[in-house]
Amino acid sequence: MKLALPQPKNPLILRYHRLMDAFAKSDDERDFFLDRVEGFLLYVDLDKGLEELDSLEKEVLDNGARYCLIPKMTFYEIKKFMEGFVHEKVYDIDTKEKLLDLIGAKEARENFLEFIYDHLSELEKWQLYYQERSRIRIIEWLRSQEVQFVFEEDLDLTKTLVEKVKRHLFDAKVPKDVQQARDAIAAKAKSYYSNEALNPRPKRGRPPKQVVKIETEPQVSADIYSHVPIQCRPFLYIPDITSAASVTFSAKFESEDQLLASLRGSTRVRVDERLEALSQRLESLRHLSDRLAGSEKSFEKEGVRRPYPHSQQKPKFSESKVVEKLEEEEAPKVESAIGSVLPKKRGRPRKEDQVPTEFVGQKRRRFAIKKVTPIKSGKKKGK
Repeated sequence: MKLALPQPKNPLILRYHRLMDAFAKSDDERDFFLDRVEGFLLYVDLDKGLEELDSLEKEVLDNGARYCLIPKMTFYEIKKFMEGFVHEKVYDIDTKEKLLDLIGAKEARENFLEFIYDHLSELEKWQLYYQERSRIRIIEWLRSQEVQFVFEEDLDLTKTLVEKVKRHLFDAKVPKDVQQARDAIAAKAKSYYSNEALNPRPKRGRPPKQVVKIETEPQVSADIYSHVPIQCRPFLYIPDITSAASVTFSAKFESEDQLLASLRGSTRVRVDERLEALSQRLESLRHLSDRLAGSEKSFEKEGVRRPYPHSQQKPKFSESKVVEKLEEEEAPKVESAIGSVLPKKRGRPRKEDQVPTEFVGQKRRRFAIKKVTPIKSGKKKGK
């Protein structure tokens, strides 16, 4: 005999990022169920015992109206996700062609993610795009199942108040603050059934001023479920996922850390080994320098005079002065050799560059200077 299911007094408070992760991992080997009464998720883990799996199957069959099977992503839908991102968000032609080639080849999903995680500029755009498209897909499915819901990430309520609402989910008489929170949740739930929820429009008007974002950890309430059947408790799916970056598009890896560890793991190990070797060498050099510094201090204490008291470092080789002199002596020889090869500049030569040349040809005639006798006047001076 089927028992009457309890009726919640307000829309279900669901975790959007958990649903997003369940939608990404649901495939032919993994089944996920959503509970209509309290909103918890079930993950049919095949590693559990046979008795537990049989009891869960019986519970789902007996109360089929209570559980909704989360749809599985088809190959066409996965390909549509990736192609939509390439055509809408990737602007570089070479990157676009490379991604389209990966999508058309084997293991497109994993190769696509490996390429995206190697390009940080594309990774940020991919995470935003994947979150937006997944949100629309989840809302469409919940509306098709006629589930009254809100996403906890969209609520402007405190953590303690949300937990209080969860405790009084099936109570008719509740405190005043809980009733006010229920009204706010009911008003928010209606927005998910509007046309704008599936077709979000960009906001018009002047964009807001750019302010430095202060990254804070999102405050998420605890999981409070009071009507979970005994058969379903081993299969509760309650991962601690608080951001879209933690949700991967991959079906192989459970978390982003596992995905990053799998990407070019061999090369990363080699890099780590080289870094360790360099750090060991630096440590040995520091040890030697410390020992040398200690020996110098011991010499000073004993009264031994250092050969170079004014400087800690020894002067360079004395041959440096000889080398400088040689360079100074060889410099004019080089300049003279270059001057003999290069053409001379036009114009009047300088005095120092003039070379005395002998006159060739007829010598100049010397002119004799005639002596002229002065003209004497006829007047005689008086005595």
